[in-house]
Amino acid sequence: MRTPLKAVVFASAGLITCAVGLTGIHGEGSRPVHAATAAQGRAAKLWAGRNQEFEEYIRSAEIDHFEVIPVGVTHPRRAFLTPGGLVESVAWKVIPPGRPGGYWESYKSEIAAYELDKLLGLDMVPVTVEKRWKGETAAAILWLSPIRQWKEVEPLPKPAQWDRQVIRMKMFDNLIGNGDRNQGNLLVDDEWQLFLIDHSRAFVAIKDLPVRMEHIDRRLWSRMQRLNEPAASAALGAWLDRSSIRVMLARRDRMAKAIAGLVGAHGEAAVFVD
Repeated sequence: MRTPLKAVVFASAGLITCAVGLTGIHGEGSRPVHAATAAQGRAAKLWAGRNQEFEEYIRSAEIDHFEVIPVGVTHPRRAFLTPGGLVESVAWKVIPPGRPGGYWESYKSEIAAYELDKLLGLDMVPVTVEKRWKGETAAAILWLSPIRQWKEVEPLPKPAQWDRQVIRMKMFDNLIGNGDRNQGNLLVDDEWQLFLIDHSRAFVAIKDLPVRMEHIDRRLWSRMQRLNEPAASAALGAWLDRSSIRVMLARRDRMAKAIAGLVGAHGEAAVFVD
């Protein structure tokens, strides 16, 4: 029998975090949260079916002004675009590839996560593009709205779609080697759509899987299984080197072994979600 997921439970940096909190910061009190676009409404996923339109607008729009985000070890800012356009603002993350705080980080990983999201049809990572402005090169990430904090939704019953989104999140984090998922970089809108942000530490050269999986989304796994080096390089080659892509595919193969183990122990019907 499949065990329902009543709360988000996942491993991050060796810790187990339950009942994800959306507190207005990214990651254990150190990273900022996105929270608004130009449009108002219940759903924050305004770019569905319009990815290219949003990407092109964010790349080309003039920046009107910046606001400092008072938290975040990578010093992100909120960039407001010319008023009245398709997008009001973006998170502005200038993170040259390197280890400034001991962890490998790069703005390019943010873009790679979004491009991989598109390739897999995940549709959980906000539109993210490379943008240059007055000598700076950054990942420009669509600022989401409406977004509720966890304290507002924690006592509420979760809809059926929640379980599948959590399963897909864990699968995605294992594929990209993201051990930095935590209560600050998961966002939920009024329609219980789960959004994944803050991937500057993903795609690192680790072969181990950072997240324990219990259930598998069959359709997403089928897409992951079809992923090969030529397709991954075509989509991600501008942002990841060949070694990072090959390590990602090695993690996918490790996922296959872990899934086979789950099926052997519990049976396919108990593991896969259709």
